[in-house]
This record gives sequence, structure tokens and C-alpha cells, in this order.
Amino acid sequence: MSAPVVGILALQGDFAAHARMLRELSAEPREVRVPADLDGLDGLVIPGGESTTMTLGIEREQLAEPLCELAARGTPLFGTCAGLIMLDREHLGLMDLRAERNAFGRQVRSFEADLDVAGIDGPPVRAVFIRAPWVAEHGEEVEVLAAVDGHPVAVKQGERFAISFHPELSGEPRLHAYFLELVRARGARLRHS
Repeated sequence: MSAPVVGILALQGDFAAHARMLRELSAEPREVRVPADLDGLDGLVIPGGESTTMTLGIEREQLAEPLCELAARGTPLFGTCAGLIMLDREHLGLMDLRAERNAFGRQVRSFEADLDVAGIDGPPVRAVFIRAPWVAEHGEEVEVLAAVDGHPVAVKQGERFAISFHPELSGEPRLHAYFLELVRARGARLRHS
């Protein structure tokens, strides 16, 4: 597969840091602000930020239905921090889970931790949690890949992968690489069907 084209929802949040990381992993990032920006994507990152502001931006740009259609086609999605919230049942409804906003506390309760994440080889992942959510409840199809104090903070459901933390801030490329494996695997399936 040539360089996969991966969209980054660029309504709010540090989408530029995600773009740098994707570029370093030989993907072609594209900022997504309006529905037309979704055309031809091989994957989509929904970055951190503030979920209420993101929801308003999605409504303003009429992106909810096109995002759901993109997901329905099987396009892999990767949500980080507020992106996890946006994927939950109460927002876009693209993962069978309910996220708890600011679950670890306000900004002053932000922290870093070393996490063992299922599917990520090597040493523990350095995770940066900033006003982070956790998965409060989830359906049977949601696989928990990592937890902090018993609370899920990395989950996968089919082609959808979501985490509570910010790998783009710690310079941790393995989670984006894991997502790109989902993107490339889907591309290979499409070529052979």
C-alpha cells in the first residue's frame, strides 16, 4: 500500500502534533474540517481537545452524519482523550461504550504513567493524561487493552481504537503505528476482495 491518507479532525485540539507523528510513520495526514475533507481517507484520527467544543464544531460543519457514514464503510478510527469521548454512545455512537469526562480530575490532577498496552510490543507506553476520561462502561465487543486503577483507558472495537491519553505529547509513536496497522490491514483486505 502506498502512503495511507489519514484524516485528522481539525476543529480543535493539537491536530498538528498528530500530523507530524503520522508523517514520521510514512502516512499522509490531511486536516478534516468539512465533510468534503473525508473523501478518500484510509483512516481518521479524532484528537484530544474539549469535547463540548468539538461537538459544537461537528454540528456547525454538519460532520456527524458523514463521520458515521465513514465509520459504517469500515474506515479505521483512532480517538485520543476527547476523541474517545466523541466516539462513545452519547456523542457519535461509533463505539459501544460510555466515557466519563474528566474522570481522573481537573487540569491540576493531570499525570503521566507507564502503561502496558495489549498489542504494543516493547517497554511500557508513556501515557500523558490531561483532564482525561476513562471508559465507565462498555459492551461485550469492546476489548480493553489497558487500564489505570481498574478503569479502561485504551480500548478497541473492530476497526475503532480509542485511548484516554495523548501519545502525541510524549512522542510515543507506537499507538499511531498500531492504528496504521489497522489502516493497512483494511487496505489489504479491500485490494484482495
